[in-house]
Amino acid sequence: MLDANLTQQLKTYLANLREPIELVASLGDDAKSAQTRELLNEIAALSDKVSASFDGSDARKPSFAIIRASDPSRQVRFAGLPMGHEFTSLVLALLWAGGHPPKVEQDVLDQIAALDGDYNFEMYFSLSCHNCPDVVQALTLMALTNPRVKATLIEGGTFQAEVDARNVLAVPATFLNGEMFASGKMGVEEIIAKLDSNADAKAAAKIADKKPFEVLVVGGGPAGASAAIYTARKGFSTGIAAERFGGQVLDTMGIENFISVPYTEGPKLGAALEAHVKEYDIDVMNLQLAEKLIPAKVPGGYHEVVLKNGASLKARAVVLTTGARWRNLGVPGEFEYRNRGVAYCPHCDGPLFKGKRVAVIGGGNSGVEAAIDLANIVGHVTLIEFDSQLRADQVLQDKLRSMPNVTIHTSAQTTEVTGDGERVNGLVYKDRESGEEKKVELEGVFVQIGLVPNSEWLKDSGVELSPRGEIVIDDKAATNLPGIFAAGDVTTVPYKQIIISMGEGAKAALSAFDYIIRTAPAEDVAEAA
Repeated sequence: MLDANLTQQLKTYLANLREPIELVASLGDDAKSAQTRELLNEIAALSDKVSASFDGSDARKPSFAIIRASDPSRQVRFAGLPMGHEFTSLVLALLWAGGHPPKVEQDVLDQIAALDGDYNFEMYFSLSCHNCPDVVQALTLMALTNPRVKATLIEGGTFQAEVDARNVLAVPATFLNGEMFASGKMGVEEIIAKLDSNADAKAAAKIADKKPFEVLVVGGGPAGASAAIYTARKGFSTGIAAERFGGQVLDTMGIENFISVPYTEGPKLGAALEAHVKEYDIDVMNLQLAEKLIPAKVPGGYHEVVLKNGASLKARAVVLTTGARWRNLGVPGEFEYRNRGVAYCPHCDGPLFKGKRVAVIGGGNSGVEAAIDLANIVGHVTLIEFDSQLRADQVLQDKLRSMPNVTIHTSAQTTEVTGDGERVNGLVYKDRESGEEKKVELEGVFVQIGLVPNSEWLKDSGVELSPRGEIVIDDKAATNLPGIFAAGDVTTVPYKQIIISMGEGAKAALSAFDYIIRTAPAEDVAEAA
């Protein structure tokens, strides 16, 4: 199962085990069970602290539990083979079960240990899903930290009948005590927040004790990380308040145009951003949604950002980097069938539609790339484009048109997503040339029609917004209000690209630095902070 390179890497990792672990498998007579047996035997051969047995009685076959030998109540179960994107999750599960400390803040571990209740999680993932590892690893950590938390992590392709019975049409899909808990990417702090009814109050109380910053960055994507690093390097007290650190880049699969890096993936880049930010004295406040901006009354005064949990943060300069989100179709059926056939991530959810008929809405680069990827997995792809022609790069169009199981409709306006009450069964589009309405029977709809800036919370702040809702900035990343700057996809800067967002974040930070030193002596700012 493991090549020589992976075998050597895993052997190195397993040398960090502090106490014995047991791998207990429940297997059938199928090929996947044989592969599971082979994998576990290979793992056990790499460390004298790992043992493997194959006499488990779990109903899901193949599956295996990773158990801390000294405390069998601390265990996690994988159903199916955790390879592909999940191999790292498997390695971490082995290490954590064996007592190797996780790289998680102690207060997070304390919150997990303090959860009062019995929680039985079942989570479905696909091996091509780049959003799934975060959830897999979060639930693994929780199960190995708190004995009252149980976690079974299920590779959907191996248990297709179960996936169909539970109407799982988007991953990651997480069930708690038999009921749907959440669909989509979550970190451990987000899961804790959903379980702990006092989480918001605790976070608000913690934030209330913070002194004003010299620079507060609102948003934690590439632009926000860049801005924070630049202001921290100038010696300014810097905070980041982010709804989700990493931002939309975490939902991006292949990145091939980040100069000097031929290929990377969104989650990997997001982790690198976080690691770089942690190299500096930057106060990162994750899972904090900004709801209101109150500008300073006079230049050099404190701006205030009010958060959803009721807390507020103050700073002499604010850099807005709240990014953008996927645009919705806004047609009947889209909301009703979201995660029941309507999806936004072809890489994550494509494998769940193997052999089925799907549509991709959007003829730009994202839409055409999605259609190409899906055509290699599903039975048939119908691409719907509102414009009279596709807008993607020609090389992508040529590739798409060469695929035999793809149909392209241009000048087509999607008007409805239809379903049977449980899941999608088709869509309706209008031919914009003839006016005729047509229905396409299918099982999935992937929406790829661009971005919407996350700027709604600024509408009453006095910050100037464009007709499209973007923050209007000048060539120095300044807004119309003194001391408030903006960068990245939320602004009017053209070409929404990661590398451009990073550059704009740096520019906004340098402008904030210039603003602060020109509006108040640096020592006064430091004393006020």
